Amino acid sequence: MNIASKSTRYTKQICYIYLKFPQNPNFKHTSVTFFSSYKNRFHKSNTSSSKQTLNQSQFHQTISQLLPRFTPEDLHNLINQQQNPLLCLQLFNWASEQPRYKHDVSTFHITIKKLGRKLSKAVNVYKHMRSLKDLDCRPSIRTYNLLLAAFLSRRSNTYINYMYMDTMRMLFKQMVDDGIEPDIFALNCMIKGYVISLHVNDALRLYHQMGVVYDCRPNSFTFDYLIHGLCSQGRTCNARKICDEMKGKGFVPSSKSYNSLVSSLVIEGEVEEGVRYLWEMVDNNRSGDYIMYRTLVDELCKLQRSKDAVSLLKKLLEKRVVDRDMYTELLRELQVNHGNLYDRNGTSR
Repeated sequence: MNIASKSTRYTKQICYIYLKFPQNPNFKHTSVTFFSSYKNRFHKSNTSSSKQTLNQSQFHQTISQLLPRFTPEDLHNLINQQQNPLLCLQLFNWASEQPRYKHDVSTFHITIKKLGRKLSKAVNVYKHMRSLKDLDCRPSIRTYNLLLAAFLSRRSNTYINYMYMDTMRMLFKQMVDDGIEPDIFALNCMIKGYVISLHVNDALRLYHQMGVVYDCRPNSFTFDYLIHGLCSQGRTCNARKICDEMKGKGFVPSSKSYNSLVSSLVIEGEVEEGVRYLWEMVDNNRSGDYIMYRTLVDELCKLQRSKDAVSLLKKLLEKRVVDRDMYTELLRELQVNHGNLYDRNGTSR
């Protein structure tokens, strides 16, 4: 049974441990042409890119560095030295037209890597690879990882995240359909993409398939992405269970995971549990950020526990968990936002 068949079968059978959520109707294993929606999606960016021009003298000066009978290794090294992605693409296209020259996989990969955020052009290079009869130049896991990383690099807001995630999903499906086994980098790219595009259920589905459908196990990045994503949706129970699984496998949550857990727990009213994770974070030599500490003391004050908030801040300062500047700023926040409660606990302005 190939990977695609196993994935479809397992998705139907899997029992979600953490939450009985419905399957996402947007995730369908269809035979839609991979980049059928690319034309509209990147029309604007392609229009602006087409207006860009290259310095032809710079181009000719660059190709003059190649020997008459240059090799793919020579071209790879030359492209790798360039900073202008359009120049890299022109070098690649120019070489494609030269007699007695044939690209190898290294020149395809360095061109895709250099194109980086110019996704439509990187995709065109990828499609060229797929059209080749030479099996040595067909897309590999390395090719897909370069493209997935490029898509993630374009993340700037939730709308863009949502838009690109659909294309990443089709790219991943095409990789699996071609019989290429995803590695941990590819799976983590997808999980991260799902999380930051607010498709957390899809991230959990993929997580449950690791080690069952796909032949690799979650690593610390996998767990950290999931914890942050679940906390951002207020699903603290699920996040804690994922955190327990993470620690059970010998991993230590990142600072970002601890900050997310503490903040989301105290906002949900589970202040004591949030404080417990705070001290666990300290014991594991992870660092808290200002937003997390401010959220914690603010929620304590909202619960009429300003004395506990001040006491906690003093303890954090004594243990050098926070520095004097952060301590002072957090006290100022208490004065501004909860002045009356703050004064009743014996701390003067």
